[in-house]
Amino acid sequence: MQKNYFNILFIALAVFILASCHNEEKVYDSTNVKGKNKHLDVSFGKFNKLLKSSDMDAKYAAAKRYFDKEDFSKALTLFEELMSVYRGTEKGEEVQYYYAYCNYNMDDYIVAGYQFRNFAKNYPNSVHAEECAYMNAYCFYLDSPTYSLDQIDTKLAIKEFQHFTSQYPKSTRIEECNKLLDKLRGKLERKSYENSMLYYETGDYKAAIAALGNHIKDYPDSKHVEEIHFIIIKSYYLLAVNSIESKKQERFKSTCDAYLKFVDSYPNSPYIKEAETIYTTSLKSLEKYNKPT
Repeated sequence: MQKNYFNILFIALAVFILASCHNEEKVYDSTNVKGKNKHLDVSFGKFNKLLKSSDMDAKYAAAKRYFDKEDFSKALTLFEELMSVYRGTEKGEEVQYYYAYCNYNMDDYIVAGYQFRNFAKNYPNSVHAEECAYMNAYCFYLDSPTYSLDQIDTKLAIKEFQHFTSQYPKSTRIEECNKLLDKLRGKLERKSYENSMLYYETGDYKAAIAALGNHIKDYPDSKHVEEIHFIIIKSYYLLAVNSIESKKQERFKSTCDAYLKFVDSYPNSPYIKEAETIYTTSLKSLEKYNKPT
C-alpha cells in the first residue's frame, strides 16, 4: 500500500514538472514574438518618420541602403520623391539610375524600360548610358509574350536591340543582343508558321497558299521551308478539287507548277512520294481539259 502511494506521488510530481516547463516555454516563445513585432514596429516607424522628413540627404542615403539590402519597395518610394528634388542636379543622374533598377527588380518592366530609355536620353555621356540603353531593350524582351499572343512588344524589342547595336557597334553586349534577337525573331517566325498552317488545317486553302508563300518570303531560312513548299502543293490540289468547274483547270495547273518547283529544289525530300502522287492525279485531271471538243 505504501509502495503504491509513493508511485502515485512520483507520477503527480513528474506531471507538475512537465507542465511547468511547457508553460515556461510558452512564455519564452510569446516574449520572442512580441520582441519581433516590436522590432518591426520600430522599423516601420522609422521609415514613416523618414518619409515625413524634409532632410533629402538623409532620404537619399537611406534609399541607397534600402536598395543595397534589396528592399526595393522602400527604396523605390524614396527615389521616386527624390527624382523631382534632384532633377537637373549632379545627384539627379544617380537617382534616376537607381529608380530605374528599383522598377526592374520589382518586375515592372514597362516602367523600368521607360526610365532606362529616359536615362540614356537625358545623360548620353554618363558611364551608365550604354548599360541603360541595353536595359531598355532588355525590358521589352522580358515583356515579350508567348508566340501565340500579340507580338507588339516582341517587335518593339527587336527595334530597340537593333537601335542599340547601331548606336554601340563596339559594345561588349553585341553578342548577347544577337542571341536575344534570334530568340525574338524565332518567336515571330513561329507565330507566322502556326497562323499559316491554321488556314490549311481549317480548309481555307486559298488563304493558306497566300500565307505560306508570305512566310517563305519573310523567313527564307526557316526550318519549315521544305514542309511549307509541300503543303502549298497540297493546298493547290485540294483547292482545285473543291473548286467550281470553271476554276479547276487553272488550279490543277498551279498544283503541277508547284510540284515541279518543289522536286527541283528538294529531289530527295521525304515528302516526294506523296507529292508525286498529287502531281500524277493532277495531270490526269488536266487531260480532259486538253482534249479537243
